[in-house]
Amino acid sequence: MKKSLLTAVFALAFPFQSIAGTYDDLITGAKMGDTREIRTLAAKGASLDTTDIDGNTLLMLAARDGHAELTEFLANNRAKLNARNAAGDTALGLAALRGHLRVVELLVSAGAALDVPGWPPLVYAAFNGHGDISAYLISKGADLNAASENGTTALMAASRGGYMELVRTLLRHKADINKQMDSGETALDIALKFKNTDIGELLRAAGGKSGKSVHIEIR
Repeated sequence: MKKSLLTAVFALAFPFQSIAGTYDDLITGAKMGDTREIRTLAAKGASLDTTDIDGNTLLMLAARDGHAELTEFLANNRAKLNARNAAGDTALGLAALRGHLRVVELLVSAGAALDVPGWPPLVYAAFNGHGDISAYLISKGADLNAASENGTTALMAASRGGYMELVRTLLRHKADINKQMDSGETALDIALKFKNTDIGELLRAAGGKSGKSVHIEIR
């Protein structure tokens, strides 16, 4: 009786150990950009939409770390392109934030959404001054005035970071220069707040105004 019980326990335990091992291999493989490992596990039935504890899919992990070959494999094998992690980010957003142009191109070509709630990829690209990615997203039709949850647009992000050429690009493509974030601040306010006076002068010359002007209401 004891031997039979022990056999049953092992029979139940080993499948769980196997599943846990596969999960770890998937997550590690995605982080390392190991396309061969992910392909092998997928052929055995593993889900390409497996997520880590933060809700990052394999595609997000690959995109975030710039693994173009794995990103292409996952996109071509119907991994969810627009899934969002616990922070609300997509694979495209993470690639744009980190500056991985080739990965961004692969995701957009596969049909990833250019404009998403939360922090749009263009805003993420502008926040870190990735002019090449910003230009590419704009060329593909990204909304120039899409804003983050607190109202930050790409122009505001570029003005904050002091990215003059990117500011010029956004203005050339007719970004809304006087759009306000939730605090009421415009790109001009943000440029001056972060002491980017040269950008502030450019914005003023282009028609930029402060959103913090005091208006006295006459009763």
